[in-house]
Amino acid sequence: MLSLVLRGIRTRWVTFVGSFLALALGVGIVAMTGLALAATFGAPHHGPERFAAAPVVVRGADLLRVPTPIGVRTQELTSPRPVSAALANSLAELGRTVEDRTFPVSVGGADLDGGSGAGEVVGHPWPVAAAAPYRLAAGRAPAAPGEVVVTAGPRSQVRTGDRITVTTPRSTATGTVVGTVRSAGFETAVFFTAAEAARISPAVDALVVHADPAAVRAVVDKEDRMVVLTGDDRRRADPDPDRDAEALVSVNALLGTAAGITAFVSVFVVASTFSFAVAQRRREFGLLRTAGATPGQVRRTVYAEAAVIGVFASAAGCRLGALGAPRLASWMVGEGIAPRWFAVGDQNWPLHTAFWTGLAVALAGAVAASRRAGKVGPAEALRESAVDSGAMPLSRVVLGAAVLLTGVVLAAVALVHDPGSLLKRKTYLTQPMLLIVGFALFAPVLVRPVTRLLTWLPAQLPGATGVLARENASAGLRRTAAVAAPVIVTVALAASLMGTTATLGEARATEARTQVTADFVATAGRDGGALSPRFVERVRRIPGVVVSVSRSTSVTVLEEGTALVRSEARAVDPADAAAVSALPVVAGSLSGLDDGSVVVNEEWLTTTVGERVGVWLADGRKVTLRVAAVLSTGTGNNGVYVTPRNAGGAAVDRIDVRVRGWADRSAVAKELYAAGRDTGAEVRTGAGRAAESVRRTGENTRTGLLMILLIALVYTAIALANTQVMATADRVRDLAVLRLAGATKAQVLRLVGAEALVVVGVGAVLGGAVAALDLAAVRTALGRLGVHSAVVVPWETLGLVLAVSALLAVVFAVLPAALALRTRPVELAGTRE
Repeated sequence: MLSLVLRGIRTRWVTFVGSFLALALGVGIVAMTGLALAATFGAPHHGPERFAAAPVVVRGADLLRVPTPIGVRTQELTSPRPVSAALANSLAELGRTVEDRTFPVSVGGADLDGGSGAGEVVGHPWPVAAAAPYRLAAGRAPAAPGEVVVTAGPRSQVRTGDRITVTTPRSTATGTVVGTVRSAGFETAVFFTAAEAARISPAVDALVVHADPAAVRAVVDKEDRMVVLTGDDRRRADPDPDRDAEALVSVNALLGTAAGITAFVSVFVVASTFSFAVAQRRREFGLLRTAGATPGQVRRTVYAEAAVIGVFASAAGCRLGALGAPRLASWMVGEGIAPRWFAVGDQNWPLHTAFWTGLAVALAGAVAASRRAGKVGPAEALRESAVDSGAMPLSRVVLGAAVLLTGVVLAAVALVHDPGSLLKRKTYLTQPMLLIVGFALFAPVLVRPVTRLLTWLPAQLPGATGVLARENASAGLRRTAAVAAPVIVTVALAASLMGTTATLGEARATEARTQVTADFVATAGRDGGALSPRFVERVRRIPGVVVSVSRSTSVTVLEEGTALVRSEARAVDPADAAAVSALPVVAGSLSGLDDGSVVVNEEWLTTTVGERVGVWLADGRKVTLRVAAVLSTGTGNNGVYVTPRNAGGAAVDRIDVRVRGWADRSAVAKELYAAGRDTGAEVRTGAGRAAESVRRTGENTRTGLLMILLIALVYTAIALANTQVMATADRVRDLAVLRLAGATKAQVLRLVGAEALVVVGVGAVLGGAVAALDLAAVRTALGRLGVHSAVVVPWETLGLVLAVSALLAVVFAVLPAALALRTRPVELAGTRE
């Protein structure tokens, strides 16, 4: 049998080359994404950085630990408490101590980073520099107010003696650079004298203690919510110690999604290609049956062909993936999707996984085709015409109905019980796949009416091209379905994924515009952080404004006695917040918020107004708060609200300003922008801030989805090229008959191109139907959540996808037809299969 299979593949290589390329590409992408995905499973381990040379570090606990019946549960705290003066004095009796203070700094007219990528600028007292350790590369230590030492990146132009503008939470002044230290990579720092740092930021964030760790623990254990860090644990005091692991979360999700969709599309395309190949070979299988082959032997022949193609394609794909993985990692780093240190490792298991996945995909794609081949009868295949009946076997009807009903029922259940689940990435990425498969299974009965609908007008025009294109596409249903399949996938994914993300972005922007009634919003800039107290004071002194000062914090609850769940929260004064916002309250009142209460949303543990619930604040304190009001869930951005007393020591990071009716708006704007320039704050209009926030959150998502769509588009190119070449090779005699009937070569080629456009149109309509159902579910979910926003259709992306698909379909239909027509029509008409 193997020799028969190999001879068949060699003879009909055109039939199998597309399957080979599609499968090789699929395995290559799975291998490439798998290798990159393997690199996300473990962030590189960093030892202590900020306090690498410190023997003992004392600071507020950054982890909440709560005992439960199934063990101790932990949750990160967003605002560890500072070291108290009393504790600092007690520890000073054990040995030498050094106080560390960390505060935001803005440096005007100087690039300290110089390309090191260390992030935002922070300030520290100079004595703590030795704990890193930092060593002076030039100059001396600061000895007086106004003198600073700065970290200098690899391309920094800052030198000792330079005068720079330094903005701190307390003031803006011109400082003199008296020394430089080499950048350590984890921060960009400005060092002040110890006295000046204490004036700028009185709170002690951490304390370096030169004493026996056991003696230090004996003292610290008497304090609540304080920890002693030694050895590798000192990294917990580094700036954002989990930044590497957190940076890989979105990378992991993106690569996993790409691999999953690649596997789905490859199965879809390979199955479609094998199905069409079997349909083309009905007479061949009939001859085998006439020669005595059993249905099982015919099926095994198809499986053997799939296995041979699968082995060679998988091997080629693994090689392709190994070469492409480093380039993928480099591209993701360049686009800002992955951190700068991200690189592919030397793992081999993704290659093994990709190889066997490719072989499984090839065999899975041949399942339906082999069953169909096994059903071909000896005489029936020899008598069968080239016209497809369009009839579907009962098994396909049942399977198609089951897949479609599953997709519809899952969406309906979610809309009734949890509309927000339809807005989550996992759902809106997988939901269209069920509909795509369902529509593809019903393609034999859908293709003909859609084809006649699309060709109704062209068929009424003078000439035979429109009529012939309609009849040819309707007669060759399997050919039409095979060509339309990749277009269905690409159009459905493009419209569903890009449309859903754009719709959600517009819904969030609408929600933000509705809820934020402030005229201006001030923050610390793109990287966040605390606003300068000087800025807050200046804004409060502006006449004719209502000012709402808020803090970003968090609260943690214990759900069902076993799971710690942290919710982002904002600390506000309820009267001021009501004046600059219109929160979607569904129960209770925002005016009821006080130091003993909390405002929650509908997804929270407790949503009954007046009920009391125990929560842990951002600094680890446990309090019992009463539910004052409940907000609608919306798109998921409606969080929790508390008062400043329950903010856990969080600093002011946002100010909302509403201009009173009698005040001069332009004068207020002028003062706000001036205060922002002087203190490093970013001031925007309320609408501008909402739009910018939505744009920033969607940048990486859009880039990742475009990568996924590019994969689908490449598959479309391969599938269209393969299927069109196969179909044209199978229709050589038909084209010759047209030539003998009097059609010119140009007329035949125009007919072939018109048929290709009709088939792409069929795929676009069916793919659009999938996307319409998916977007309708998203729009309904938003309505159920109380967010009224229009559906955003990505017309630009869809237009590009359809244009590329149409171009490919026409080129790969017309080109082989033109080559075939170079032979005399009489010779072509006399050929046999």
